[in-house]
Amino acid sequence: MGQIIINLDVMMAKKKMGLTELAQAVGITNANLSILKNNKAKAIRFSTLEAICHVLGCQPGDILEYREDVSE
Repeated sequence: MGQIIINLDVMMAKKKMGLTELAQAVGITNANLSILKNNKAKAIRFSTLEAICHVLGCQPGDILEYREDVSE
């Protein structure tokens, strides 16, 4: 089984946007955004994903990536 990787840090760097600025623009806490950014989240709401994509001007596929687990 694989896993979903969140490449939020890549998009944030491309847009030169910091964690606090993005969290405020999206309307979530710094702590929750940090959990997403560090791939510690178990789930993400579509409304949150939509808001992140809107603020960063990107598509969900720019942020989410599926990787096969090579250790299986």
